Amino acid sequence: MLKRSLKFLHYVGLAEGCSFLLLLGIAMPLKYFMDLPQAVRLFGMAHGVLFVLYLIAVAVVTLTHRWPLKRVVIAVIAAFLPFGPFVLDGRLRKEQQFLK
Repeated sequence: MLKRSLKFLHYVGLAEGCSFLLLLGIAMPLKYFMDLPQAVRLFGMAHGVLFVLYLIAVAVVTLTHRWPLKRVVIAVIAAFLPFGPFVLDGRLRKEQQFLK
């Protein structure tokens, strides 16, 4: 369970980070420069679902690994920053919490 919860956070974090970058880098310019708001609806919905999954993954890891409040706050803030989940993933890997 411990290893799976971190792997789940890893994969969901990568997907959430990619969806956020796609939303900011592709969908928003399409909406404002090409008058295509459908792109924001599509990428926005996908990002919203992945964001909720990310928060669930953080909660599961918090419960299984007994993360301190500071780490939980950092993980949640990372979801609001472009490249945040990637940086968090790198730091967790550096701490050798991910078992290969």
